[in-house]
Amino acid sequence: MDVFGFACALLLCTVVAHGKPTLRKERVLHDPELSRQAHEDNKSFQYDHEAFLGKEEAKTFDQLTPEESKDRLSKIVDRIDSDADGYITTAELKAWIKRVQKRYVYENVAKVWTDYDLNKDNKISWDEYKQATYGYYLANPEEFEDTTDQFSFKKMLPRDERRFKTADLNGDLAADREEFTAFLHPEEFEHMRDIVVLETLEDIDKNSDGHVDEDEYIADMFAHEDGGPEPDWVRTEREQFSDFRDLNKDGKMDQDEIRHWIMPQDYDHAQAEARHLVYESDQDKDQMLTKEEILENWNMFVGSQATNYGEDLTRNHDEL
Repeated sequence: MDVFGFACALLLCTVVAHGKPTLRKERVLHDPELSRQAHEDNKSFQYDHEAFLGKEEAKTFDQLTPEESKDRLSKIVDRIDSDADGYITTAELKAWIKRVQKRYVYENVAKVWTDYDLNKDNKISWDEYKQATYGYYLANPEEFEDTTDQFSFKKMLPRDERRFKTADLNGDLAADREEFTAFLHPEEFEHMRDIVVLETLEDIDKNSDGHVDEDEYIADMFAHEDGGPEPDWVRTEREQFSDFRDLNKDGKMDQDEIRHWIMPQDYDHAQAEARHLVYESDQDKDQMLTKEEILENWNMFVGSQATNYGEDLTRNHDEL
């Protein structure tokens, strides 16, 4: 899932088409606790929808009437029911959600491919990516004299190069589609997981000691500017750090503990989402869903990963 922030990057993007450094993003995998909390609040569905699609794409879905939404959702249900027995199981929902997630990743790469494949050879070399993303900065360093801008670009260019070379499995400094997908979406590839952990450490470890202490962990999500008392949720996060993040109780997280935090091995988000949808919509409690049960609770599904947070409802049937 990508991604891009920083005001300095926005400045660069206004000059250089769609070039964007692979800047710090949301921590790769959210905590199970946070996912459950979001599921308990029906008001979060529209928020999730917009957060996943962006407000402009979300507006497309908002233009559908409830009747149109239900009609399109009905067609999606037929696709989810892989054995066509009229019932949607948790396993079928999980498989569909994983398919939607994978499709999003590859569609995202397809959208930006031509921005970087400058010579149209169906590969993206490191030089092409560097030129598209950092070319203006490298050619006009005097326009980036601000200390913050200079630091950001000098930091991000070698970081991107390191990630690119890790994704480039054959070492030819030219990424094919799969390698470039691993570069843009490293959290989806096992061989990129160490890079994700390292980048997360570098983002949060402000004193550069190779660890993340409690204050650094909190500072990544909360800026204590007014000097007042910390909100309750911050105190809860401090407890989370002590109880669940700092596994060896030495007051800080190393790379293994960071990996456990952002990539918990015992938590499958697609499985959790599928179970949640079944639990909330299974009126007769048979642990399966009929089309009628899904359509009865349609608003939950159009705000879930099962419909790519509503985006699939705006697609043609053949595109799914």
